[in-house]
Amino acid sequence: MASTTPQLILASTSRYRAALMRRCGYQFDIEPAHVDEKALPAEPPEQLCTRLSAEKCGVVADRHPHAIVVGSDQVGVCDGRVLTKPGSHEAAVDQLQFCTGKVAVFHTGLAVQWRARNEATVIEVPTYLQYRTLSQREIEAYVRLDNPVDCAGSFKIEEKGTLLFERVTSDDPTALIGLPMLSLHHMLSRFGVTPIN
Repeated sequence: MASTTPQLILASTSRYRAALMRRCGYQFDIEPAHVDEKALPAEPPEQLCTRLSAEKCGVVADRHPHAIVVGSDQVGVCDGRVLTKPGSHEAAVDQLQFCTGKVAVFHTGLAVQWRARNEATVIEVPTYLQYRTLSQREIEAYVRLDNPVDCAGSFKIEEKGTLLFERVTSDDPTALIGLPMLSLHHMLSRFGVTPIN
């Protein structure tokens, strides 16, 4: 009897994560986990992103123990300030003004669970960004162009946000967009889940 490919579920409402998975050819369902994303007292950002990734996975895996569940979370930090989704043009400009000329680190957590096989893996992929020294005019113009109000850090690296940086360093080039696809493909291929059979 031929084996069937298990259901793949993305435990996220992020359209950016879903777009990355679709771009790579994965067939999957989306089911948000709705976990409390507040940091614990004195919790480092790299621990926060991995804990939340695992919690998101766990909530959805409880509902679908025979599915493979993917969870992810990201925390960006610059000079001690957590970089949030700004929500407005003014907040995006303020956040980029704070970061200009500085280095930020975006910690992206990735968790994969397959409850029926007792499989669970969680990792953290850091991305280091050196911001250019940006003028007020450049910042205002950029925010108008990309409208990154729903993006942590107030930029879209996959669009014109690349112009904000002198250097971006990561082992996994899509981690900054929200989902490290090199790592995810490695994890899923262990279970025979790959778009390039």
